[in-house]
Amino acid sequence: MSGDAAMRAYAATLPVPEFEATAFTTSDTPLSERRVAIVTSAALYRPDQERFSQGDTGFRALDRTDRDLVMGHWSPNFDHTGFQIDLNVVYPIDRLEELAADGVIGEVAPRHFAFAGNQPDTVSELRLDTGPACAAELLADEVDVVILTPV
Repeated sequence: MSGDAAMRAYAATLPVPEFEATAFTTSDTPLSERRVAIVTSAALYRPDQERFSQGDTGFRALDRTDRDLVMGHWSPNFDHTGFQIDLNVVYPIDRLEELAADGVIGEVAPRHFAFAGNQPDTVSELRLDTGPACAAELLADEVDVVILTPV
């Protein structure tokens, strides 16, 4: 069995949490008036930030202007080629800037956030601690819309 097939087989057996209510909200404010941020699980960080470690449930803040980013994934099952060619494959910051320039979105948030994708099976730390902490940072930046880029 190939590495990809083994990973798919393993992932198919993982339990998925069920929630009684969704956290999604609707609004009458058009997207052209919204501030948009990215939250990625690409384990991105700046060279001057602490790198992600195995089992790291924390997050890193990335400034809107940051482009010199490191991808912290260390799994042999993850191909970094697309990221090495174009950061926007996992972190579409330049596409967001273009949408803002074209008036499709109101503006790009001043900060964006990265988590490592390899979270503990329960994701309890993410749900109860670092997820809400990141959400508080997004609220402090007056972000209206978040684009999630799972990697």
